[in-house]
Amino acid sequence: MTATPVALRHDLPWIRERLQSAIALECSTLPLYLSAMFSLEVQNSTAYTAIRSVAMEEMVHMAIAANILSALGGSPSIAGLQFGYPVKGLPGGVEPDLEVGLAKLSRAQLRNFLRIEMPEFLLHKSERGEEYPTIAKLYGEIRDAIVANEAAIRAVMAAPVKANQVDDNIGFRAIKSSPTSDTFSQVLGGIDEILEQGEGSPSHSMFTGNGSEDESSHYNRFNELYYERSYSDPVPVVEMTLKNESHFYTGRAIPFPKVVNTLAVPADGYAKVLAQDPDAAAVTVDLTAFDAGFSSILAALDAVWNGDQKASWKTLGGAVHSMVDLRVLSCFNLLRHQVPADVVKRLPELYTAQEFAFMAEYTDLNAPVFYGPRFFNTNAK
Repeated sequence: MTATPVALRHDLPWIRERLQSAIALECSTLPLYLSAMFSLEVQNSTAYTAIRSVAMEEMVHMAIAANILSALGGSPSIAGLQFGYPVKGLPGGVEPDLEVGLAKLSRAQLRNFLRIEMPEFLLHKSERGEEYPTIAKLYGEIRDAIVANEAAIRAVMAAPVKANQVDDNIGFRAIKSSPTSDTFSQVLGGIDEILEQGEGSPSHSMFTGNGSEDESSHYNRFNELYYERSYSDPVPVVEMTLKNESHFYTGRAIPFPKVVNTLAVPADGYAKVLAQDPDAAAVTVDLTAFDAGFSSILAALDAVWNGDQKASWKTLGGAVHSMVDLRVLSCFNLLRHQVPADVVKRLPELYTAQEFAFMAEYTDLNAPVFYGPRFFNTNAK
């Protein structure tokens, strides 16, 4: 008996469920990247610009996935997303081997970012057996399922949708019929855009090769920070591997930025630390204000797709503006609170060996230590 191809076993409900996982996945990267970005002392540096550009594009990817889900008769669910860092594996079963948490920018954290954005061609063979060893594998399977279910998808896209279609000028468009492109083609094009911006072009390039700006992939932007050099093709030209990767980063110097030494956030959101801190009340005010701001952004994004269509543009603009407020709440308030030195010394007794090892790996415990954002979503139950 001939086995049914995987794509054909993935029906429309499966596609909708996977698209919701993709939305959660894109949102889950934001606390990671923003924690690193907010830890930078100087916020007009190459590192700040690079991380900010990736974070903005993750927002774009979330919006593309939300528009596709809406076009396919689903309703994006964003307000109640909860991530629970530190965590092993990303939403949707992506990269189940990855252990990552909220921390300042460091070479160790950049290695995690590189793993998140890694192209499949660079993966070790042992990792390729996982269901979703890369983000691209998840989107590729969604794309294959959409192609395999074209008739059913075209039929559902012809019917009225439950959620809104949203347009913006930062890289995503509403899915709607036009003289030059039908809706089905736009769905596939949206997935292709996500794939290229994250991993690079299908030709194993570190650039999208999309015919417009030929922009650098997320993986490449993080690699330039990791190697502290810009990308430059080696001579003679060879295919990149993890073993020879450093040979591709010999361009202009990119000095590693000065960073605020924030304490990597334990699962309790600093609860045990705060219990020992005489200044806990003031710190809690700023932690709570940041969490409220982050939660309001998720609620606003949910309303963009599920609220009043006429107000969606204004609501989206408010959410983007609130992202700026998060920077202020973090950099000008929260990160100014130092964790008392005697509390830092007590971390091994306050937390389990595993939790302490995580904090010690991503924090210099021999230098002054400061609080960082914990990204609690107060909307989640």
